[in-house]
Amino acid sequence: MTKPKVAIVGGGIGGLFTANALIAEGFPVSVYEQAPALGEVGAGVLITPNSARHLQRVGLGELVEKRGARIGSGSRYFRHDGTPIAPVQVTDSAGWNAIFGMHRADLIDILASALPKEVVHTGHRCSGFQQDGTGARVRFANGAVAEADVVVAADGMHSELRKYIAAPFRPVFSGSAAYRGIVPREEIPDWPNDCWQMWLGEGKHFLTFPVRAGTLINFVGFTPADKEIKESWSASGDPNLLRQEFAGWDPRVETILRRVHATFHWALYDRDPLPSWTKGSLTLLGDAAHAMLPHLGQGANQSIEDGITLATILARADTAQAALLAYERLRRERVAQVQSGARKNGLRYDTLSGDIAARDSEIVAHAEFRKQLYDYDVVKEAKAIAI
Repeated sequence: MTKPKVAIVGGGIGGLFTANALIAEGFPVSVYEQAPALGEVGAGVLITPNSARHLQRVGLGELVEKRGARIGSGSRYFRHDGTPIAPVQVTDSAGWNAIFGMHRADLIDILASALPKEVVHTGHRCSGFQQDGTGARVRFANGAVAEADVVVAADGMHSELRKYIAAPFRPVFSGSAAYRGIVPREEIPDWPNDCWQMWLGEGKHFLTFPVRAGTLINFVGFTPADKEIKESWSASGDPNLLRQEFAGWDPRVETILRRVHATFHWALYDRDPLPSWTKGSLTLLGDAAHAMLPHLGQGANQSIEDGITLATILARADTAQAALLAYERLRRERVAQVQSGARKNGLRYDTLSGDIAARDSEIVAHAEFRKQLYDYDVVKEAKAIAI
C-alpha cells in the first residue's frame, strides 16, 4: 500500500505522539492545533510502563527519563491522618520501574521537538469535515483546508470531529472536582522528590508526585462538587478553599498546602464508551474517543497506546480504511475497561461507607490490577492482526 497522507487534528499529547509514531513508520503527517502556540496549561501527568515502552520505541525514552521524575519504591497510600495503608505499585510484573512524573508542558515540548518543523500547524481551529471516495477534507476557521487520506481526531473531550462519527451525547459527571497545581520543591526541601503519595479520606483524597526532574511537586486535591463547576483544565481555583477542604489532615498535607499560591479547579467528567470510533477515513483517538477520570492516571497513557496501535496497524494494512476499523476493534475493549476501572478506583478512594478496613484491603489488592495494566504491550497484538 502506498503510504496514505495523514492529518491529525489536535496538538496535545495524543496527537503529537501519534505523529511521531506515524513518521517512524514512514507516513506523511500534518498536525493541526487550534491554539496559537503549542503548550499545556496546568501541571503534572504520569507516564506509566504501558506507554513508556512506546515512547522508547519512537526514540523519546531518554528525554522522558531526563526531564521527568522517576517514581520510586517509597511511594505510599495513607489514610487522611497519615496512617500508612500500602505501598504503591511502581513496576510491572517483571520489576521494570518506568513510572515518571512529567510536567505537561515538558512532555508536549519533547513530543513536538522530535517532529520536523513543517509538521505542526498552529492557529488552525477545526470548523468542518467532508469525505468521499477521493479522500477527506478538514476545514479550519482561518479559511485553510487540509486534504488527507486519513484524518485522526485527537481534539480532546470537546472534539469538533466526533459528531461526524457518533451522535451527540452528554458527559457523565462524577460528583467530584479537582484542585491541581505545582509547588517548587525548594519551598518544601524535606519533601521526597521520587515518591507518589496519596492520602484518602471520606469523600475526598489528596495526591502528590514530583515533576520536572524532581524540582517541582505536583498536587491534586479531589473534593465533592456539583455540576456548576466548569468542565475545564484551566479554570482558576481558590487556594484558601483548597486549604479548608483538607484542614486537619496529615501535617504533611497541610505543609504543602500552605505553599500553594495558585491553583486550577475543574469538575471531573468522563464519557460512556462510544458505539463507534471510525467512519470511512475519519477515526477518533485519545479523549475524543474515550475521555476518562484521572483515578488510574491513564488518560495520556491510553492516548499513547492509541497512537502506537494506529501507526503499527496502518503500516501493515492493505487499505487505510481497513486499518482504521482494525485499530478501533483492538482499542475499544481495552479503553472501556480502563474507563470503568478509573470510575471504580475513584469510588474506592473516596469511600463513604465507613468500612475503612475493607477499603484499605482493596487498596492493597489493587497492586495486582496495576501490574496487569502496566504489563500490557499493545504492539504485540497490533502486529498479530492480519488485514
